[in-house]
Amino acid sequence: MTARDFRPPSSLLPGAGLSRRQVLLGLAGAAAVPLLGACGGGDGGSGGDGTGPVSIGSNSSNPNSAAAWQATFDAFTAKSGIQVEVNTTDHETFKQQINSYLQGSPQDVFMWNAGDRKSALVEAGLVSDMSDVWATVGDNYSAAQKEASTAADGKQYLLPYFQFPWAVFYRRSLFEERGYAVPTTMDEFTALAGQMQADGLVPLAFAAKDGWPQMGLFDILDMRINGFDHHMALMRGEEPWTGPRVAAVFEAWRDLFPYLQSGALGRSWQQAAGSVVAKEAGMMYHGMSLGSEFTGEAYDDLDFFGFPVIDPAIGAGAIDAPIDGLMISSDPDDRLAVNRFLEFMSTGEAQMIRLQNEPSEVAAALDADTSLYTPLQKKAAEFIASAENVAQFMDRDTSPAFASTVLTPALQQFIDRPDDYPTIQQQIEQQRKPIFG
Repeated sequence: MTARDFRPPSSLLPGAGLSRRQVLLGLAGAAAVPLLGACGGGDGGSGGDGTGPVSIGSNSSNPNSAAAWQATFDAFTAKSGIQVEVNTTDHETFKQQINSYLQGSPQDVFMWNAGDRKSALVEAGLVSDMSDVWATVGDNYSAAQKEASTAADGKQYLLPYFQFPWAVFYRRSLFEERGYAVPTTMDEFTALAGQMQADGLVPLAFAAKDGWPQMGLFDILDMRINGFDHHMALMRGEEPWTGPRVAAVFEAWRDLFPYLQSGALGRSWQQAAGSVVAKEAGMMYHGMSLGSEFTGEAYDDLDFFGFPVIDPAIGAGAIDAPIDGLMISSDPDDRLAVNRFLEFMSTGEAQMIRLQNEPSEVAAALDADTSLYTPLQKKAAEFIASAENVAQFMDRDTSPAFASTVLTPALQQFIDRPDDYPTIQQQIEQQRKPIFG
């Protein structure tokens, strides 16, 4: 089975200045006319008799991924008799309009992310506590996953479903054909990039059109140069963006520009991944989701390595490995049915139904049958488990307002004019203060 060829796994089917809150609500009020669903609903209270249906707000608009989710929902219905109604919206639209969606008539449950994205919705009062579900299913998750699902009030608001690491992806056959060795230090990495360039390849495929892929490079360079704790403090708004530590990150990134695919601001990440598929580019630093662009033999040929060491005193133990999961809107129609649904979705059985057909992530549940993983998934699961520290990615670890209105344009400006980084640092710092206080 390839990454794109969907086959429902029947063997798994049962029975067959401003405060942070003011900024968030202000952004919600300024959103465009909502495109998100109106078929679920938040006026039925938190009661219900447990018979459903359960409505789902889905941001999984890729047809193959949507089909994989549907197989999971069908499995729940087969086991429980509870119907699942799905309303699917384009992924980027869902992300941009999440606040207005949740203030309207949202579905009972919706797909979302751990980190500050989750906490922002909690602070805005737009979601329901699911600590009662965690009391039942918590043993099937790691302490780190529980922490990523917990808000400042100590309650859990997210049920992790899958996770995917960011790393340097490449095709094994290309490395074998050219005699390339996997680098472990920055000197080895840049030497490899230089050799690829001499061989007529683009060393590093790169895309920034969508506004977020470029964030990954800043994240990993900051964690390699300044360490995990500094990076997380920077994301929380506790550290200034001016000064030598952040400047060192921009300088290290600027040093990589000769090896980065040009024209990034006009290129989607899918197009960049396509250049790796075609062996026009040697490597790409991205999330494992890029595997969705690889099919058949190309998927089987896909491999990765962790971003190399820059400072031996800091090492390479910190990575980005975002968690995606499910949250409950503020007023679900049938909370008993919702809880039954989430309890099922917390199992490795449920998570593997999807992941066998969308093998670009790994399951969050501890009881997932990893014997069903592809070799790439097995390596990814081991990579995450061996990490010393795991971040959720820039636009998930910081305030949504800061990520969308400040960091996205700032990093795109840096890509356009990398020598202007001191000015960009000042601009970011000026906007940090009113958002974080």
